[in-house]
Amino acid sequence: MATVQLLSPFPGKTRVSSSANSNSLSKPPTLVPMSSITRRPVFSTGGFAVSRADFRVRATDVEDEWGPETGEKGSALLVAEEAIEAVEETEVLKRALTDSLYGTDRGLNASSETRAEIGDLITQLESRNPTPAPTEALFLLNGKWILAYTSFVGLFPLLSRGIVPLVKVDEISQTIDSDNFTVQNSVRFAGPLATTSISTNAKFEIRSPKRVQIKFEQGVIGTPQLTDSIEIPEYVEVLGQKIDLNPIRGLLTSVQDTASSVARTISSQPPLKFSLPGDNAQSWLLTTYLDKDIRISRGDGGSVFVLIKEGSPLLNP
Repeated sequence: MATVQLLSPFPGKTRVSSSANSNSLSKPPTLVPMSSITRRPVFSTGGFAVSRADFRVRATDVEDEWGPETGEKGSALLVAEEAIEAVEETEVLKRALTDSLYGTDRGLNASSETRAEIGDLITQLESRNPTPAPTEALFLLNGKWILAYTSFVGLFPLLSRGIVPLVKVDEISQTIDSDNFTVQNSVRFAGPLATTSISTNAKFEIRSPKRVQIKFEQGVIGTPQLTDSIEIPEYVEVLGQKIDLNPIRGLLTSVQDTASSVARTISSQPPLKFSLPGDNAQSWLLTTYLDKDIRISRGDGGSVFVLIKEGSPLLNP
């Protein structure tokens, strides 16, 4: 009859052995657990690093009294290794995408070559989507998302600084409240005299594992927050022409004190709200990639939107 030796499990190994005179059909295996796990960096790009475990496996006897080893443990380790590599490759793609968005002004200034590169990276990420049913993972959708890129040409006039001199789009965001099934789209403007925002409030309904139907209900024009001081650039560019602002610097300086007093009055007023009735105030959104950092969505017109979660390190290129 076989005997079993029990050794101390810390650190170490547990050995199962048979006596020398045993008449068992075959020699049982010797099991040697992993004696150490070390971690080593696989790569580091732009302050971003991923590490993974270095597993060491040693097989002793390949047969036991029930027959040949099936190899299930080896297969499990192989699957784990492939999963780790897939995560690492996805992280590299995410960083490559955010790097390619730098300087494009949310897509407005992207060249055709850059657009093609961005489109290819988006397609690769969509094929690796870790959340195949985003509407079933509302905790990931929840929160504020900053628009980093879009191919929606309807936004380009808004993004263009030449349309409204001295005023620029400071931020475009979408805030999702999954508890109340609400969405708020917001555009924040910044100028030399004030900052303000325009937003729309909407309800959404889940229509499929990837698709939500959005119905806009209300628009809100935020109360302008006027600055106490006026900062005037040397020139502005309007329709491709540079306009010198030096001649009006004295005039603007003279109204600086007035602007300060008006700022305190206007800022105390409530925002202006208005309803958005009709079927035209509806849209749908298809989420094709979602994780804790990035959301990629496609609209009903075929446009693509890349949004980054507020607080994500990917917002800092």
